[in-house]
Amino acid sequence: MRVTVTGSSGLIGSALVQSLRGDGHDVVRLVRREPSRPDEARWSPADGCVDKESLERADAVVHLAGAGVGDRPWTKAYKQKIRDSRLVGTRTLAEAIAAASPRPRVLVCGSAIGYYGDTGDREVDEDSPAGEGFLAGLVRDWEAAAAPAREAGVRVVHPRTGVVLAREGGVLGRTLPLFRFGVGGDLGDGRQWTSWISLPDEVAALRFLIDTEIAGPVNLTAPNPVTNDAYTKAVGRALHRPARLSVPKFALRAALGGFADEGPLVSQRVLPRRLLDAGFRFAHEDVGSAVAAVL
Repeated sequence: MRVTVTGSSGLIGSALVQSLRGDGHDVVRLVRREPSRPDEARWSPADGCVDKESLERADAVVHLAGAGVGDRPWTKAYKQKIRDSRLVGTRTLAEAIAAASPRPRVLVCGSAIGYYGDTGDREVDEDSPAGEGFLAGLVRDWEAAAAPAREAGVRVVHPRTGVVLAREGGVLGRTLPLFRFGVGGDLGDGRQWTSWISLPDEVAALRFLIDTEIAGPVNLTAPNPVTNDAYTKAVGRALHRPARLSVPKFALRAALGGFADEGPLVSQRVLPRRLLDAGFRFAHEDVGSAVAAVL
């Protein structure tokens, strides 16, 4: 296959590109700067421009670009940046795909389980309604921005990704130094549910979505979400370090602003019904084996 990828320098994108190329597929990386390598092509979401050849020669497009949701405190300006980076980029790409001839057969357009808001102890799947809050509204608009490609007859699938476990980055990667020094611990009271997926399973699931005929939202989370306390203990066991401390809610809110209540403190118990029904098999179904594998 020939696959065009945005967000290829991020945690998930770089792992996906490596996996595809390892199996002999041709990957074109869309970049915002001037291309400097033969495998790069330019796009400029703000200007509504996408390299035409990168789409017309592609069998599939995987769109993963967007400003990091948890990279900075949620100021008004940064929340707007988060929205613009997803909505403008997705709309630009979807319109370019709709105008391409021939068109790619599938657009795998990144999304997030933030769609469901705070679910408490309640299990949710792809048939569950949207929740409340900034992220829920963002995901609704983000997925809607892909409409031009869908209306042009392209299969569009939205992988709603949970917390990705990886040594190289994400929540686990950023907190590993704390755990190694023996100061890792629960966030808040630790009772909130965490819906996670290992990086190898994330990549395998994205490739599964390229190859199958699934369309619409698909939860990319392992089948066994855990409480934050259980997750913390799993990391501590894998590193053979104590994980008995906790970070109070007020401290998280002071450091992260509004993101604290929609990120580390939110409870999301999300199940991957559509993936399982389609026959996808997870390499890591329990958090202990996932953490051990990625570390």
